[in-house]
Amino acid sequence: MSEPVLLSERRGKVALITLNRPEKRNALNAELSQALCDAVAAAQDAGCIVITGAGPAFCAGLDLRNLGAERLADFPSYTHAMAASQIPMIAAVNGAAVTGGFEVALLCDFMIASERAVFADTHLRVGVYPGPVVVDLPRRVGEAWARQISLSGNFVDAQTALRIGLVNQLVPHDQLMAEVMKVADAIAEQPRDMVVALRADWNESMGVPVAEGRRVHARHAVSGGFGGNRGEEIAARREAVLARSREQRSG
Repeated sequence: MSEPVLLSERRGKVALITLNRPEKRNALNAELSQALCDAVAAAQDAGCIVITGAGPAFCAGLDLRNLGAERLADFPSYTHAMAASQIPMIAAVNGAAVTGGFEVALLCDFMIASERAVFADTHLRVGVYPGPVVVDLPRRVGEAWARQISLSGNFVDAQTALRIGLVNQLVPHDQLMAEVMKVADAIAEQPRDMVVALRADWNESMGVPVAEGRRVHARHAVSGGFGGNRGEEIAARREAVLARSREQRSG
């Protein structure tokens, strides 16, 4: 029996999703894209989702030699599935993230990358109009860098990706998953209702005028019922936060 095109496992409260077509550099065909859609939907009870790739690449984009669908319009939409996630997603970028694979990484809340990571948007070079990279990339790196990356189709190395804010952290390759899981575990510890509300708050308030953003934020805070905390409850939690801070500094 052949290996499944996607591996999904739970590590405590974290769902780890691994694109698993290493012989194709984890290129997305219809089967893998559908499996990614299903895995993200199935992980909505987790505290955090981590997406990575098997082998030397994160994801080389669409498998144009074996798409598994007659037209791109018939291709299972990983974009819709990931955008619909209420759970934070981290891209653990272990190698090349190209075009469709770049979009998968951008659809995550943020990226942590190996020193071997490279990024490219080659949509125009293969004659395909770009997808969500048009919306997501400028929000990460600013309009000028987004234009340079998408219009040139040139590759961006890991150090440049860190410098321009495309990735949050750059770590040695053999430490990537340990570092990502540490961050994912910290996110998964947080109150789930607040995490869901905060992500929705950001999604709606970013990019609007400040006054409107504050109105959106206030609406989310009230509708979530987050104004009823009692002083003694906050004090008890604060002691745990201080203990955690001491532990992190000593580590």
